[in-house]
Amino acid sequence: MLSLYHLAFGGIYYVYALFNRSDSVRYYNVPNNTNKGWLDFFGTETTFIDFISYPFINYLGFSYEMMMLLFAWIGYMGFVYAYLFFKENIPLNVKVFRKVDLLTLILFLPNMHFWTASLGKGSLIFLGLMLFGYAISKPKERVVTLLLGSLLVFYIRPHIFLILAIGSLLGVLTGIGKFTWKQKSVAFCVFILSLVLLQNSILSVVNLENSNDLISDFLTFTSNRADSLSHSGSGLNMAEYSLPEKIFSFWFRPLFFDAPGILGVIVSIENLIYILLFMKIMKLDFFKFIKLAPMNVKMSLALFLITSFAMTFVMSNLGIIIRQKSMIMYFIFFVIYYYLAHEMQQNSKGILKMDAKPILHTA
Repeated sequence: MLSLYHLAFGGIYYVYALFNRSDSVRYYNVPNNTNKGWLDFFGTETTFIDFISYPFINYLGFSYEMMMLLFAWIGYMGFVYAYLFFKENIPLNVKVFRKVDLLTLILFLPNMHFWTASLGKGSLIFLGLMLFGYAISKPKERVVTLLLGSLLVFYIRPHIFLILAIGSLLGVLTGIGKFTWKQKSVAFCVFILSLVLLQNSILSVVNLENSNDLISDFLTFTSNRADSLSHSGSGLNMAEYSLPEKIFSFWFRPLFFDAPGILGVIVSIENLIYILLFMKIMKLDFFKFIKLAPMNVKMSLALFLITSFAMTFVMSNLGIIIRQKSMIMYFIFFVIYYYLAHEMQQNSKGILKMDAKPILHTA
């Protein structure tokens, strides 16, 4: 059912691309009309998508439509690993809005499928993030999956990889679980070493690899970036917003009053669902839960919050906000799902523990 649903969104995006400007056309034309070799495209960000596409287009003769179908399948695999990420860590079925299965609701949100069903960065980075989320619970057993997910995220969006690494480190250091202090120390050393080795690739995303004053230059970059985006078709003047207003805009806009077209109306409905789900964790008990939560929950929350905070300084265009936040929403969904399952288990007074393993490990 989920595969057909996602395939349908691949068709919807294909029709959308016929009548609107789409990066998918560029991602097909560049490797298709070139005298360069395959390895000449090896690099980060946009170039990496060209690198992935090159052999399919030039060696196997894939058409634009076949490439769209291939990347739609890649996006679908992201949802498969999202399901495994959730279900393996949360064995309980949670209902919201009285009768709606929360996992089913999360897996069928339309905005997530729209931006992961076409030739481009969206499907690949979503798969990378979900591979990472699935593998991080058992890193020794799933080292290949963990490495593949990490590499996909790094080569598509190096700055998101940095945030992913920071979130994982915070989860390992503060999470309640199976990691010893020796393992935590190793994780910290690996993070520092990776940061040193990859710093130029990460900083080059914002053209700061040769900067002598990172903080000042970064603030200048974010100011210029936000200003340029605010003057585009669906721009927001977020420079004058307070930090809470910026965060709210990134998480929950567009809403019906500022929806840009029919796509914006559909996204507004989805954003309303986000607000209703967020309201379920707006409790003092949630903070007690986070204090005792295992590593993958803290990692997911840290990744979501750090990314949201960083994005608010450069995002001032509703269209880009709609697309970019689809990368990280599943991590906050995981936190919400885990909390509601924990709450349900607590309210059952131990009855559920007879049929399912406890989902919250405490010291």
